[in-house]
Amino acid sequence: MADVLCKCSGRRNCYAVNELLFEIRKSRNGFKNLRNVSTIVFSPYKKKISKWRSIMGKNSRVFSMDAREKSRSLILKSSKQKRVPVFVMMPLDSFGIDTLGTPRIKKIKALSVSLKALKLAGVHGIAVEVWWGIVEHTSPHAYDWSLYEELFKLISEAGLKLHIALCFHSNVHLSSQHKGSVSLPFWIQKIGAIDRDIYYRDQHGNFCDDYLSLGVDELPLFCGRTALQCYEDFIFSFLDKFDLLIGHVIEEISVGLGPSGELRYPAHAYAGGRWRFPGIGEFQCYDKYMMEDLRIAACLEGRPQWGGKGPQDAGCYNSSPSGVPFFEGGQRSFLSDYGHFFLEWYSGKLLHHADAILGKAADMLKKYQQDDKTSVLLVAKIGAVYWWYQTLSHAAELTAGYYNTAQRDGYDPLALVLFRHGAALHISCLEMMDSETPPGISCSPEGLLQQLQAVSKRRTISLTGRNYNERFDKAGLQQIQANCYNPEAESVRSFTYFRLSGNIFKAENWCNFVPFVRNMNAEQ
Repeated sequence: MADVLCKCSGRRNCYAVNELLFEIRKSRNGFKNLRNVSTIVFSPYKKKISKWRSIMGKNSRVFSMDAREKSRSLILKSSKQKRVPVFVMMPLDSFGIDTLGTPRIKKIKALSVSLKALKLAGVHGIAVEVWWGIVEHTSPHAYDWSLYEELFKLISEAGLKLHIALCFHSNVHLSSQHKGSVSLPFWIQKIGAIDRDIYYRDQHGNFCDDYLSLGVDELPLFCGRTALQCYEDFIFSFLDKFDLLIGHVIEEISVGLGPSGELRYPAHAYAGGRWRFPGIGEFQCYDKYMMEDLRIAACLEGRPQWGGKGPQDAGCYNSSPSGVPFFEGGQRSFLSDYGHFFLEWYSGKLLHHADAILGKAADMLKKYQQDDKTSVLLVAKIGAVYWWYQTLSHAAELTAGYYNTAQRDGYDPLALVLFRHGAALHISCLEMMDSETPPGISCSPEGLLQQLQAVSKRRTISLTGRNYNERFDKAGLQQIQANCYNPEAESVRSFTYFRLSGNIFKAENWCNFVPFVRNMNAEQ
């Protein structure tokens, strides 16, 4: 134990350990595997573990457009950091609804013990999803932050920092057996019951109600507000409510930009069993508002005939690129003038959406950047669409809205948007290896990551990331560390482990996880 604990604070730390173990024994309803914590957190190491210190220092800023000239040197300087703080995301089923319909934290005692164990293991902070569907559930502007006030207090009292993910999507179709599912606000659902076209729609008429269509971004359909105004008001209310925590406890804020919080279309939708991996997915532009926008764009291009529908001969959700005309070659393929027009419009809608929301968020965060002690990192998430990556068309990326092909870097325009607003890029495949992917479907998560690392370095934006799948094996954790400290790329700014569950405290898993966290904290 002496090798791990700081000598000058040994008595205090020993007291904390005894207190933790006492609470673990009392917590009968908590994670069963917490009994392993006492034997693993303090296992002796041959190398002395340096005392953790925060890396969120004076260069961790969000930059407005007025400060663009300064951002290049500052971001480059901050990206040379030696340590990568580790956040752990809250469990999916952290919340429940009581008999009065009020959201409550579930198993609060077990959660408190878990947080203390993570802190002692060297975890820097907790990632918390803040749901639009919970806070503004009943009616417009009726924000109820009580659940998050209680949760943030619990986390901060454990000595942990916060990464906040503002979620404007629903996870009902992503949750197994609707476990921990959160829908869009009830008043939004009532509007959607009358006008289904506020949601994304595919060529078959299937709607996806996980996120509002980009076609309604600037239409006042939501009790006099546009979708963008709804998001802006929510962000403002959050910052106003938790003003004193920003930059002190809350160190990172990611703003939801689409399904699963990622800037993309729901082209690979699980709902109704429509899509299965590794299908190429389908374009999501058939709601009436998106189609009207497409018609206007086609007329401005001088090709009104291009505005009547999306790409034809583009296959279906579970097609592979081979044999699908739009993703091969030909007169109306992705390589044609029509293909270029459509994909520029389709991806451009995503870029405009990100530019609008991140711009508002960055403006609201300006006041916190006046003092280095309260700086906070603004984060934008994208999807890790790594299947069919090694083909000419990158079909699965095209349907998701990333105009990225073997001949075109589709992530560079996005990086420019992020640079303009001082936002970091969050990616979610840091543990994945090409050698572990199924053969025959041209997967390359490593190739995708290398491309994103290259574009982030070129455009001087920071990277943050997480794992795609739950991994506790040494190979997976070592891959994460290697990607975070890639000598040929800038260091990853922070890493979020996805996500907290009872599995993390199983003896074998904990034995691997704790050294991983300590290694991420150590000088590289």
